Amino acid sequence: MSQQFTNIVDDLQWRGALSDATPGAEDLLINDKITCYNGFDPTSDTLHIGNLLPLMCLSRLQRYGHTPIAILGGGTGMIGDPSGRTDERSLLSIEDIDANGEKIRVQLEQFLDFDAKSNPAQLINNADWLRSINYLDFLRDIGKNFTVNTMIRRDSVRTRMEREGEGISYTEFSYALLQAYDFLMLYEREGCNFQSGGTDQWGNILDGVDLIRRKHGADKNGLPRAHGIVFPLITDSKGDKLGKSIGGAPALDSNKFSPYRLYQFFFNTDDADVIRYIKLFTWLEPEEVGPLEEAVRENPGRREAQQTLAEQITQIVHGQSGLEQARRVTRAFVRGEFDTLSASELDDLFEGSASIQVEKCDIDNRALSFEELAVATSLAQSFGDARRTVQQGGMYLNSGRVDDPAREITPEDLLHGNLIVLRRGRREHRLVRVL
Repeated sequence: MSQQFTNIVDDLQWRGALSDATPGAEDLLINDKITCYNGFDPTSDTLHIGNLLPLMCLSRLQRYGHTPIAILGGGTGMIGDPSGRTDERSLLSIEDIDANGEKIRVQLEQFLDFDAKSNPAQLINNADWLRSINYLDFLRDIGKNFTVNTMIRRDSVRTRMEREGEGISYTEFSYALLQAYDFLMLYEREGCNFQSGGTDQWGNILDGVDLIRRKHGADKNGLPRAHGIVFPLITDSKGDKLGKSIGGAPALDSNKFSPYRLYQFFFNTDDADVIRYIKLFTWLEPEEVGPLEEAVRENPGRREAQQTLAEQITQIVHGQSGLEQARRVTRAFVRGEFDTLSASELDDLFEGSASIQVEKCDIDNRALSFEELAVATSLAQSFGDARRTVQQGGMYLNSGRVDDPAREITPEDLLHGNLIVLRRGRREHRLVRVL
């Protein structure tokens, strides 16, 4: 529980993490203990940055004594949620969905405590009830509670219907019914009375709240039995989704997006966004965030807030060992200590950077000089440029300064048997792969 706030509502509101809630939801969150679920469809084998806010909010709920449920969409994942999409999803096989779910299960354990004594988190797969559903019974018992008029007014449906030549399939159109049915099943089986999600899920959440009302009526005090809360969809100050600048949302799987890359991704956050991200994505409290806000105003060049954000998120997602790895790779890069890094760390470090390939026989035969390699990699514009820069002390091979531009590149220069790092000054680097 927070040292600053006495309830989850004040906490979420200070962080800017609570966009909307059904009537009475905030009172229950403050005065009672609730059970809340958030769904994660295994349409990919990893969670990503877009899932970070829902994960952190579930974790915050647990810290305040509420019970979180993470729903693996082993059933809904077979269809795919149309929310936020402009095209039809490719359908995955049951085998792929189940395999993805197992990998996501491991990632969820980084955020939720499934062994807590009083309010352990639960992990439930909606395939348990959706894959065995009887279609006629579903239409009679569930479908009759929904009107097509309401469903086609949803942004996710209307946008798709208005796209000429595309539209939306009945499969994805039906997704909202399945999500509402999930809420009903969790209410009846687990006593789950809250659903959370991004603002794009608000309509689907309200469908579930209404379905529970239709099936079970109000409680003994005449109040709704089920509630929903939604979080903002996170964009940067330019209105772009997180990750657009690198071609997509960073994965939370270290094998797909390393701790170092995650660290650098958030270290490069704009000043206009960094404090908002700290509030949303970390555990820091007002007394810790205040000095960082001042640092952004008074001395933005130090990037103190960005470093804090990067360290906090890397530790939350990848643990202390992941943070230490990110720090070590960052330190090696800044100091030019490339010989201290593994081959995979070097590959990761120079992901997307300029690189060339050379034949190993040229290295074995000592047929390549440093100045030739510098020109071949465009680190130098000409042999004369390479020589002048060497004379000025600005050229480096791996971790050492180059004193002779004509020096031969030898097998002893190879890192891990097939890599060479060239550097000019502090900022220009080239990775050479020896085949």
